[in-house]
Parts: sequence; C-alpha cells; structure tokens
Amino acid sequence: MRTSTLLEQMRLRRVLLFLIADSVLISLALYGSFLIRFDGTIPATWVDDFETYLAFALVGKLVIFYLFGLYRMSWTYVSFRELVSVAQAVTLSSALLGTLYFLVQREPWGVTFPRGILVIDYILTLTLIGGFRSLKRIYLGLIQGFSSIKGRRVLIAGAGSAGEQIVRAMHLEQRSQYSPIGFVDDDPAKRGIVIHGVPVLGRCDQIPSVLSRHEIDELLIAIPTAPPTKIREIMECGRQAGLRHIKTLPGFHELVTGQVSLANIREVQLEDLLGREPVQIDVSGIQGYLKGKTVLVTGSAGSIGSELCRQVAQFEPKRLIALDQDETGLFHLGNELQESVSNIDLEILLCDLRDQNKIHQLFREFKPQVVFHAAAYKHVPLMEHHPEEAVKNNIFGTLNVAEAAQANGAEKFVLISTDKAVNPTSVMGATKRVAEIVIQAFNGQKKTPYVAVRFGNVLGSRGSVIPEFQRQIQQGGPITVTHPEMKRYFMVPAEAVTLVLQAGAMGRGGEVFVLDMGNPVKIVGLARDMIRLSGYEPDKEIAIVFTGIRPGEKLFEELLTAEEGTLATQHKQIFVAKLGATLDERELRARLETLSNMAQQGKAEEIKALLKEIVPTYSYSDD
Repeated sequence: MRTSTLLEQMRLRRVLLFLIADSVLISLALYGSFLIRFDGTIPATWVDDFETYLAFALVGKLVIFYLFGLYRMSWTYVSFRELVSVAQAVTLSSALLGTLYFLVQREPWGVTFPRGILVIDYILTLTLIGGFRSLKRIYLGLIQGFSSIKGRRVLIAGAGSAGEQIVRAMHLEQRSQYSPIGFVDDDPAKRGIVIHGVPVLGRCDQIPSVLSRHEIDELLIAIPTAPPTKIREIMECGRQAGLRHIKTLPGFHELVTGQVSLANIREVQLEDLLGREPVQIDVSGIQGYLKGKTVLVTGSAGSIGSELCRQVAQFEPKRLIALDQDETGLFHLGNELQESVSNIDLEILLCDLRDQNKIHQLFREFKPQVVFHAAAYKHVPLMEHHPEEAVKNNIFGTLNVAEAAQANGAEKFVLISTDKAVNPTSVMGATKRVAEIVIQAFNGQKKTPYVAVRFGNVLGSRGSVIPEFQRQIQQGGPITVTHPEMKRYFMVPAEAVTLVLQAGAMGRGGEVFVLDMGNPVKIVGLARDMIRLSGYEPDKEIAIVFTGIRPGEKLFEELLTAEEGTLATQHKQIFVAKLGATLDERELRARLETLSNMAQQGKAEEIKALLKEIVPTYSYSDD
C-alpha cells in the first residue's frame, strides 16, 4: 500500500510539473508572438486585451494537451511517437483557438485580433512544448556520448526495429548494465551504417571475426521474427568464438505492445530452438463459450491445468473453479490467481476425483457449465508398477467427472488426452485411451457434448525430461538419456492450452482432436541443446550417458494409429482423429465394472489383460 501511494505521489508531481511548465511556455509563446508581430513593442491598445487572449489560450490548450495524453508521457523515454502526439495536440488547440478568435471579431463582440499572431504562436508553442519534453532525453544522450563505456559490452544480432529500440533503451537507462558496441545484420543495405552511434560491423555469420576484433562480453539476439534455425545458427557462431553469454528478445507474439525494453532481455530458452509456428486463435469463438460461464478445471495444480486456469481467466468467465488433490500445488496456484484475477469469482477446491460422492456434491453446488478435465496420473514407469492406481485415477476419475457433468447439465466437457493413448505400450497410455472411449460413450446421451484433445509432451512440466536435465546439468552431469534414437513431440504449456481452448470452441461432441505437434525431437539433441544453453560443451564439459528404455516406453510416440488418419478442421494446427469402432455402452460398462474390481484387489496382470480387451492396440510385456 505504501509503495502504491508513493508511486501515485510521484505521478501527481510529474503531472503538476508539466502543467506548470506548459502554462509558462504557452504564456511565453503568446507573449513572444505579440512581440514578433509588433516588432518588439506591443501597442497599448493590445496590452489591455492580452490577459483575455492568454486565458483562452491556457484553458483551451491545457485541456486538449490533457486529452491527448501529454501528461502521461515519460520524460525519460520520449520518442518520435510522443512528439507526434505533441504536434497533434498543439495543432488542434491552435486551430480551435483560431476559430474562436475569428468568431469574436464578429457581432456582438466586435473584437479585433491580428491573424499573424496565430501562426507565430503555433510555431513557438510547438517548439517550446516539444523541446521541453525532449530536454531530459537530449541531456541523457549528451551524457552518454561523453561518458566512458560502462557495463557489459554487447554485440547485437539484428539492426532492425527491435535492435534500434533496445540500443535506444540502453542509452537512456542511466543504470543500464549494457553498453552496445556494435550490430551484426544480414541485410546488405545496413552494412556500414550507424544507429544511435552504434555501427553495423558485419553479417551474422561473421560474428567470430567481429568478436576477434572487438572486446565483447555478451551477444544479444534482437530478431523477434527470426525462425529457430536462424537463432540456432547465431548461437553456434557465438559459441564457436568462445562466447558463453548469449541472450535474446522474445518473439513479437509474446510482446503485447510490440515495443521492446531492457526488461524483455532474457536467456535463450529451449522453445526458441524448437521450430514451432505461433498459434493463431479465434478469440471470439473461445470467448463465446467461456465468457460469463462457470468453468471447472480438474488437475489445476499441474502444468496444463494451471495454464488452463490462467488462460481461461483472460476470457472473463463468471466463475473459475480450480480443483486438485495436490494440496501444496493448489495453495500456490490459489495465491497466484488471487493476485492476478480480480473480476472473477474464484473457487479453490481440494478433492480426489475418485471420491464419487464429493465430485457429485461439488457439481450440484457450483453447476459448472464448461469442464476441462486435465487431472491424470502421467508418469509412465511409475504407472507400470502401480496399474491399479492408473485405472482408479485416469479411468474412474474421468468416469466420475463425466457422470457429474452430464447429471448437472454441463454445456461442454473437454478431456485432456495424450499421444501415449495411441498404440499404447504403457498402462498410462492404455488408461488414457480408455478415458477417451468413456467420454465418447457419454456423448450424445444428453445435451452435454464431450470432446478430447490429444497432444504430446509439454516443455518444463513437472517430472518431465526438461527439469530433470536442468537438475543434472546443475550437478555437473552426466545427463542420462534412455536411448540415442528416442524421439518425442514437444509443446510449450501456453501453446498447448491455447489450442485446447480453440478445440473446445470447435467441438460439437464426440471428436478426438489431435494437435499439430510439428516435428518430433530427438531427446539426445534436446539434451545437447540444454547443455549449450547452460554455457557448456556437450560430451566434453557435460557427459551424456544412455541408460536403456524403461518399462512401458517406446522410441517414438504416434499421434494417430495407422488405421485412424485425420480430418482437417478450419484451424490448420488442429485435426480430428478418425477413430475405429469401440465397445457398445453395455459391454463397456460390464468391462469397466470388472476393471474396477481388479483395481480394488490390485491384480496387476489381470488389469493389463483386460485393458488389452478394451484397447486392442495396447501391447505390453508379460514379465
């Protein structure tokens, strides 16, 4: 509270300073225009009316300046855009005052006014107001020009708009830790030019030679539109020259305003190198089924569930219900959402999906209209040793939520599925495929439409390979990889969730949507990238050790079975799987009842055999 009060006081002082300064400058401009018009001596007949003209000028111009946002500008970061606003405000105010002065020359007032003063006053006002707002920037620029280089010496890859903005920010920020030394850029037209006193020293592939001629501490990649292959190429050039500190700016789709600042500079991340296209979404379509609704997210403490909560909140639901059995994760998510969500009724619910009575009670109480079912046990090797728990949570937890959604008239049910449900070789994958079959069986019984969305691995999710590699690198290695040919599809959480929301908007019921995961990535290649991003050399400073495939794993995850195929949708990154025939509802219910009894008794091998009957493409080892 004290900090916000202090900031408000600083803002009011800045506004007051500008108001006083503008009042003085407007007065000086009008007085100077009179002096210039009358050759330095204002006739006595005009002196008496000067105060009246000045009152009109002050009121009219200050009001228009305020409406154009001239008192919200930062004195330090005035740019061409702000000066355009100054010019527009001065032009409009001078035009309105000119019209007013013209009108008062007519009856009944009959007041005369020299028209030349209007032109002179316009020029002087524009010069004084614009000059005053540029003073601090000019001063800082002069100080920067005369001062010696301080901070980390930076070479900037990319002399475009983002590069220009970041250099300008480095110059203007008095406490900046960066000193720009030069640019590299592949555009021949930019070769040899100087931007804000910083020269373009060569092409991107000439980074090693540029570094040999100049003392450089850090490389900054300032090309937000660059494809991952280009980022990788620039990184390799820097690494070859022995540079360990390489940073970047986020892509333009991550920059809300399109403007870059020193705060945007970050380490190169793994997703920068993965080769994914930015996700395009139909905002109105998503908002159409979320705005003003009560939305439930199960598994909300997990990577996908928590990101679902964050993104759903942006579409203005009436109420957001975050449900999970992870007490600690739910606690942290609740704190985060309460800080960021102010206009939504937020409910944080601790509940086990296997508790059928509790689930039905919560649905009766809160009546969720849209359900995103993200809760699941996902760790493949662990579920191989505890198949009964995978069945209880992934199948019967889904069954409980699906039944409660139908009984309470939910408007849409979206199951988060996985590529491991395709030709499953693990208990986890087989139980997720059964979960898909369950929600398809519910679809069409009543008004609630049920859909599933299937995608691959999520970068950085808890227990995934990325955090594990990070931990191993921090310990100095080695990094353990199961097999040199192991491949997986990867998405970042925000991208996967955005496409889930889009698929939810498109779903009419019964579909299993498949997200375009791009190209599969070799895990060993991922490991080498992470080693390089951490500033080390793979196989030299950090070793990579192959440990062998674990139970339930396969070398390559398919998103579709061979007999399924896909149908295109109106969204180029979302497809619909053409699923084969499944059990009818009566037979499915009978198998599920038997499966439930086996899970309660912990009969692991019998569970796998029955999963095979329900999912014929499931293959597993008997040992």
